[in-house]
Order: sequence, then structure tokens, then C-alpha cells
Amino acid sequence: MAQPPDLPGAEPGRLQLGLRVLRDWRPTVPRFRALVRSTATSFVVLAATLWLLPGVDASGLMALLWLVALVTGVGALLRPLLLMLATALGGLGALLLGVLVQTIIMYVALHLNPATRVVGFEIAFAASWIALALAALVNWVIDAGTDDTFTVETMRLMSRVRRSHPRPADRDRDGMIIIQLDGVSAPLLRWAVRAGNLPNLGRWLRDGTHRLATFHTGVPATTPAMQAGILYGDARQVPAFRWYEKADRRLMVTNRPSDAAELERRLSTGRGLLRDGGVSIGNVFPGDAETCLLTVSRAALPGPSSAGYAAFMTFGLARAIVLGFGEIMKELWQSRQQRRRDVQPRIVRGGFYLLLRPATNVLLRDLNVSLIAEQLAKGAPVVYCDFVDYDEVAHHAGPARHEALHSLEGLDRVLGVLRRLAADAPRDYHLVVLSDHGQAQGATFRQRYGERVEDVVQRLVRPAGPARSSTAPVEQWGPVNALLTEAANRSGATAAATRAATRKRSDGGEVTLGPAGGERGGAEAEEPESVVVASGNLAMVYLPRLPGKATRERLDAAYPGLVAGLTTHPGVGVLVVGTDGGPVALGARGAHHLADGTVEGADPLLPYGPRARADLLRHQGMDHVGDLVLISPVDPATEDVAAYEELVGSHGGLGGWQTEAMVVHPAEWARDAEEFDGPDAVHRQLVAWLEKLGVRAPATDDEVTPMLPAAGAPSRPPA
Repeated sequence: MAQPPDLPGAEPGRLQLGLRVLRDWRPTVPRFRALVRSTATSFVVLAATLWLLPGVDASGLMALLWLVALVTGVGALLRPLLLMLATALGGLGALLLGVLVQTIIMYVALHLNPATRVVGFEIAFAASWIALALAALVNWVIDAGTDDTFTVETMRLMSRVRRSHPRPADRDRDGMIIIQLDGVSAPLLRWAVRAGNLPNLGRWLRDGTHRLATFHTGVPATTPAMQAGILYGDARQVPAFRWYEKADRRLMVTNRPSDAAELERRLSTGRGLLRDGGVSIGNVFPGDAETCLLTVSRAALPGPSSAGYAAFMTFGLARAIVLGFGEIMKELWQSRQQRRRDVQPRIVRGGFYLLLRPATNVLLRDLNVSLIAEQLAKGAPVVYCDFVDYDEVAHHAGPARHEALHSLEGLDRVLGVLRRLAADAPRDYHLVVLSDHGQAQGATFRQRYGERVEDVVQRLVRPAGPARSSTAPVEQWGPVNALLTEAANRSGATAAATRAATRKRSDGGEVTLGPAGGERGGAEAEEPESVVVASGNLAMVYLPRLPGKATRERLDAAYPGLVAGLTTHPGVGVLVVGTDGGPVALGARGAHHLADGTVEGADPLLPYGPRARADLLRHQGMDHVGDLVLISPVDPATEDVAAYEELVGSHGGLGGWQTEAMVVHPAEWARDAEEFDGPDAVHRQLVAWLEKLGVRAPATDDEVTPMLPAAGAPSRPPA
């Protein structure tokens, strides 16, 4: 008999959810096959473990076979119970339990075997993780490196979710999965497809099931600005990855949960892309989604009702830890190879990046897949998820180098997995793949000129006063701080432990690991003479003692030599400043008046392409843009840029492929233009497609999507 759906508004308790999971678990033929394979693997693995680890001993072959049987049987019995407990605990409680799953199974099995000698729980803990690592290696060899086991387990998760949730009332309507491949430029994607390195995307494009459209991002080419446009249709609120608000003496850093929440408040009108039942996973903003998971502005861990999170912690976490360790070893080897071969340009790779790379390329990637699978099984009309794997590696290794391309190949495999999972969902899903920007490569400003851009500004500001800056790489810390902030603000032992571990880097309950917390504190203390912020090869200079957005005339009067000194510096390709006659782009040998296109002397915008004028004019119309906007020079031969952050691959300004994003969509869907001009245009197109699918209510007459001004037109009267 079918189970009746939950009453509207009835929120089942954690224990009820856990019992529901236990009730839905049942033996199946695939589980039996997995049990047989696990038995064979366990024999090899446990024999090696007992040989490697002193303190654990099994006398003879029969004792070893009995231990294998016990580990297999205890695992088969305990895993459903542990999955129930993980569902009931939720949040980091599930995470901690997932870490202990293998240890619990191993410890129980060792003590049930009378022929086995074991010394202490710590030995069982070590034995379990040695066995786990060896099992992952054996399974990887057997599977030839495929993700089949993970996919099968995820399909089982979807089956459990479908049995425990009522089918969506509008299941006859198709849904949409939107996957954001963070930082992947359109030219790079085309090259990878032509080279045959992306078999799934390549097959879809060659078979004609999907089409590739280009997407010009404009300035700033950053994830928060693009998601503000794509999810809300209003990129005007985000002038860079970080900026300074003079009136409130506030440094905004978009991957800080509190700042992202403030931006969400400014952006949200209730008409975002993901309204009407959408789901946001791994994004900066929710886009008015009803369900938000791992979203920075909400700083939320999946709650106890998330079967995808609980299931990942029981069958996916161990895999992620082992493969993550492999990522660390790979990073150490690859960075050494760069140094040995003297690859240029390059940056120092190490420190926290050794942990951030496996976090993004393994743990968060697999967790995102599990969460998407759960939402597909529930029949969510639209799911939007950001995968940051490629972007993170490209920042440190270079956007077109083999480390970054390997990450892109991994994302192509994820797309294949999602296509398989979508076939098991209660509605038909269409897959849209897009990026938010590209990346450009080059030696950094500091590497080239021996000092930071803020050092140059401070030297030119007279009279010199306290200077503040925010130029250290900070983007990768967003998901980590969001997770820890949520954990710290919950109740229980896990929250207390998180608060104790992060108390030195917490601000009012918000965890700020990385440089953002210290930079913000400095910029918001005593009113500084200058504030410099960087987003890739875009930097903005603020002079807080001049109210409002200062013009060239006011700047020259208060700080003589500042504008001229920056304009002639070799690390500044173009400087944009407001004047009484409108914004002007200045170069060392000429000027370009953005409002009317008049050029005096050599055109400083020529190296940046034909869209540079429109991009910078639009940027000048945004709130809180700097008194001075600096763009580093671009090499006409290599398209290298000089990032003001210490990143070999960067984005935010102009030059190279950083403003060339892409959208891959079903071929039968008509689109408004061959190329999307800005993220707002992508938003309008996605909304139109959702309306045609019937999963989004058409806009009423009073629902007008905010739009940026057309290219080449000023968005407001000149300052």
C-alpha cells in the first residue's frame, strides 16, 4: 500500500526521519552483488592490513576468513542503522559519524572474532583507515578508475528518497538542471571538446542534442557579480569581488556569509531565477530558491531532513577522504614538476591550498552530486549548482595547464553521472551547462615589479596617512567559512567544538578563516587615507576622506600626483576616473572619454578589445565603484595579464579569456541571441526557458526584471 504523503506544514522530527530511512532500506540483488565483491576485496585488504599493522593479529587462514566474514556481516547490519543515525543527527553530526563508520565496523568485528588479538580502540581506528585506503586502491584498479560504484550508491539513494516522498503534482512537466562550471571560458571549452578530452559534452555537441552559445561577462568578471545577474537579473549591485562602501566605512567581501547575506537582501525581489520551488546548491546567493544547501549567504549545512547529505556521509565520505589524500599527493608532485621544469609564470603552491584542493575537487564535488540526486528524486523543478573544481586549480596552476584541464575532465565525468541520475527522476530533466567567467594567465603585479599595488598607492598619496588594503587571495575560503559559520551557530557538542577551534577567527558567530577577516577589520577601523581592493587584474582605489565618488579635479587638488603616478606606472594598463565631463580611461600616452568615445592620443583601450569601452562605462555606473579603477596591462602577443592578487590564473577585469563565458543548452530550445551580452541576458533567457517548460509562472505586468543599460549607454548621469 502506498504511504500517504506528509501533511502540509508537518515537519517530521529527526528520529522519525531516521526511522523512515531505516524502513526504506531493504536487501536487493545489486546490494547482494556488492556484498560478494566486498567480501573478496576485504580478504585482500584485511590480509594486507594485518601484515602492515602491529597490534592486530589473526592466527591462520581460517581466522582471517572468519574476520572477513565478520567485517562484511557487521557492515551489512550496521550500515542501515548508521544511515538512520546520520539522518537523525544531521549537519556536522553526520559528518563525524561518517568518519567513524569504518572504525565502528572494524572495532566490532575485531572484538567478535575470538581468534583475533587487538590492542585498544586506537589500533582499531588505524586498522580501519589502512583497510579503507587499501580497499579504495583495490576498487580503483578493479573499476579502472571509474565512478560506477559511487553512481550506483547514489542511484540507491534516489530510490529511497522516491519511496519516502510523494511524487510532485506537476511531474508531467519537464524540469531543468543548471550546472555552473566555475571559471571555464568558452575558448577553452571549445578546445577541450575538439581535443576529445570531454567525451560527454563533446558527444552532446557532436550529436546535436546540445548547442554552445558564448556569454560576454563584462566587468567585473567575478562569480558573485555573475550570479547576481544570472540568479536575479541585476548585476549592478556587485562592482567587484570585494569593495569599500565609503558612507558606512565597510569593506564588503562577497564570500563572507554576513556580507553575502546583506547582498542577498539588496538583490532579492522575490522574482529570482529559482523561485517557484527551485533549489540552490553551492552558490553565493540562493536566487529566491525555496531550498538552499551549501549557499554562502545562508551559511547553511544541509539539515537533518537531507537524505543526500546523510547518505554521502555514510558511503561517500570515506571515498572522498581517500581520493582527497590522492589529490594532496598529486598537488605536491605537480607543483614540484613546475619548479623543476621552471614553468613560467607560476606562483608558490602549498599551505592551506593543499587542503583546499581536495576539498573542492573531491569532497564538495561528490557532496554536490549527492545533494543534486536527492533533489532530482524529490522532483524539484529546477536545480542550480556551482562546481568550483576547475576554477580553484586554475588559479594556482594556470587556466590552460594540465592540472586545470584534468579538473575539467573530472567535471565532464560529473555531467555524465548527472545525466544517468536524471533518468531515474520522477520528471524529465533537461541539462544546461554554463560558466560565470573565464580566466587569464600571467605573472602577478608583485612578481613583476617587486611590490604590491597598495604599496604604490600609499607612496603616491600625499599627505600619507593610514592605508588599508584587501588584495590577498580570498575567493576559495567562501565555502569553508560558510560551513563553519553554520556549524558554530548550532547547538550541541559539534557546535561547541567548532566555536572553540575557530574562536580566534570568529566575528559575532561568523567564522572568517583566510585573509578576509583581518583585512575587513583593518579597513573598517580608523578612517584610512586610502583603501585598495583587488579582484584579479582589477583594482579599485578609494580615498575615504573625499565624500562620494571623487572626480579627477578633486583628486588632483587633494592628492596631487596620484592619478598621474598611477597612469604612468608600467603595471597599470588603463586607469578609469570620473571627471566633470564624464568618466575617462587614461593610459600612459592617451585618453578615451567613455561617454562619447572621443580619443586623445593613443587609445589606452585598444589592447582590451572592442567591448572595453562599453564594459568600463557600464562598470562606472555601478554603486560603490572605486574613485580610481585600475586594469593591469595585457600582453598583445600572449594575452597575459598582471593580477593584483597572488594568483597565476585570475579574473575580474579585462584581458585574455576572463570575460568569455559559455552556455550549453538543449539544441531544440531557441535563444534570443547568438551571444549573451552580460549575466542579465542569461537570466532573461533562463527564465524564458523555465516558463516554456511550465515550471515557472509567467511574469506579471508589474514584474519587470532590472536591466543594466545597453552597451555604450551611460547608466546614470556622469559624476
